Amino acid sequence: MILFIRKIRQRLLAENKFTKYLIYVIGEIVLIVIGILIALSIDNWNSKQISHGTEFAILKEMRRNLHPH
Repeated sequence: MILFIRKIRQRLLAENKFTKYLIYVIGEIVLIVIGILIALSIDNWNSKQISHGTEFAILKEMRRNLHPH
């Protein structure tokens, strides 16, 4: 896949099609930004899940301490 992309980039530069190359570069930057945003969203979701799990464990322990059987 990288070889395919590299060939497209080299062809656009060799044919002096700067505007198409610029669109290509902007497209790659957009894809990278989207990938980073997806990774950050997944990380935030995972952090919330861990936080909720810890919160649940603390509440469970508090309940057990308040109502010993």
